[in-house]
Amino acid sequence: MPRATGLTAAILLLVPLVAFSFAARAQDFTVNGLVDLGFAKPSEQTSWLKGGLGKLDSGGSGERSPAFVGQALADLRLQLDPSLGAFLRLHAAPDQHAPLDILEAYARYQPIATPNWLWSVKLGAFFPPISLENESVGWTSPWTLTPSAINSWVGDELRTVGGETNLEWRYATGALGLLGSMFCCNDPAGTLMANRGWGFDSRPIGLFGEPRQPDLVSRQFGNGLALREEPFKELDGRPGWYAGASLRQDELGRLIALYYDNRADPASHAGSDFGWRTKFTSLGLETYLGDVVILGQAVAGTTAIQPFDAFVATTDFQSAYLLAGYYFGEFRAAGRVDVFATQLHNSPGSRGPGEHGYAFTASGSWNPVRWFRLSAELMHVDSYRGQRSAAGLSPQASELQMQLVGRIFF
Repeated sequence: MPRATGLTAAILLLVPLVAFSFAARAQDFTVNGLVDLGFAKPSEQTSWLKGGLGKLDSGGSGERSPAFVGQALADLRLQLDPSLGAFLRLHAAPDQHAPLDILEAYARYQPIATPNWLWSVKLGAFFPPISLENESVGWTSPWTLTPSAINSWVGDELRTVGGETNLEWRYATGALGLLGSMFCCNDPAGTLMANRGWGFDSRPIGLFGEPRQPDLVSRQFGNGLALREEPFKELDGRPGWYAGASLRQDELGRLIALYYDNRADPASHAGSDFGWRTKFTSLGLETYLGDVVILGQAVAGTTAIQPFDAFVATTDFQSAYLLAGYYFGEFRAAGRVDVFATQLHNSPGSRGPGEHGYAFTASGSWNPVRWFRLSAELMHVDSYRGQRSAAGLSPQASELQMQLVGRIFF
C-alpha cells in the first residue's frame, strides 16, 4: 500500500509538473511569491514543532529569548490555453522537517464561461476549499501572520490528492456554487488532532513534510525517539470525498459550507501510521460592517482509530473563530478570537483527557510600497489539556507570543 500511495501521488503531481515543461508554448507564465524575515518572542511552553504540548509554533525548553522566524513561498502559474492551466506552490522553511517542499500542485480545466454558468475541474494535490483566511500569495492571510486554529490544522493535516469539480450559477447580484471531490492519500489525517489537539501554525506542512507528534506519545507507545506522522498517505484503498456549496451576494458577502469524510479504515495501518476515520462539517462567512471586513468560521467533527479488535478511540473536535479587519491607507489592523475543544471517549465507555481553550490575536501591518509589508502580531492562548498531566505539567497553560516580520513580495 505505501508503494501504491507513492505511485498515485507521483502521477497526480506529474499532471501539473509535466504541464510546466511546456512553458514555451504557454500563453502566460507568472511567478508570485514572498519572503518572511523576522523575530518572535516565544512562549515558555515547548512548541508542538519541538515535540511539546504548547499551542504555538514558537517556543521550546522554557526559552524566552527572541527566535528567528522565516519562510519563502512561491506561486507558479502556467496558462497553456484559455481553458487549461497549471499551478505549483513551493515552500521553504528552515525549521521544518522538509525545509523545501511542495504545498500544492495541480492542473485546472475551465472552459470559457457563459454569462450565467461557470464550470471547472482540477486534478492534482491541493488544499480543500475551506479557508476564508488564507487567500493571499502562498496560502497566507492578508490579515494575520498566524491563521486560526481551524486553518492551521487544514495546513498541517489536510490535502486533497485527487480531483475536484465546481459548478457556479451566476445571477445579477451574486452566485450560487456547488462542488465535489474524490481523493486518496489522506488516511492518517486526524492523528495530530487526537494526539496534539488544536494548534496555531504560521507555516503549513508540505506534501513531503512529516509533522512531529508530542514526545509524550512517543514515550507511551514507541521508543522515545521523535515520532512523526505522514499525513498524505494511502492505507486502505478507499477513496475519500467532500461536497460543499457557496453563496455570494453583492454588498452582503459570501457563505460557504463543506462536509468532509476521508473514509479511512480505522483498523488499517502501515508502519507507525494508522488510518483515522475523520469526518467534519465546516461553515464559513465573510461579510462587511461598513469598511470593516468580518470573517467567521466553525468546524465540528470526529476522528476515530481502532488499533485492535473491540476497541475504538474517538476524538470529537470543535473550533470557531471570528475576525474583524480594517484597511486605512497604508495600514491594516485585525483582531481575532478563537475557541477550541476536543473530547476523547473509548468504546468500553471510558473517557480520556480532552482539551478546551481560547485565543486572542491582534495584528497590524504597514505597507509603504507594493513590494514590502512590515507586520506585528500578538497572540495569547489559554488552554486546558488533560494530557499535560501525564507529562508532569500543569494541565492549564497560558501562552503569549509576539512576532515582528518583514514580508518582501516578488
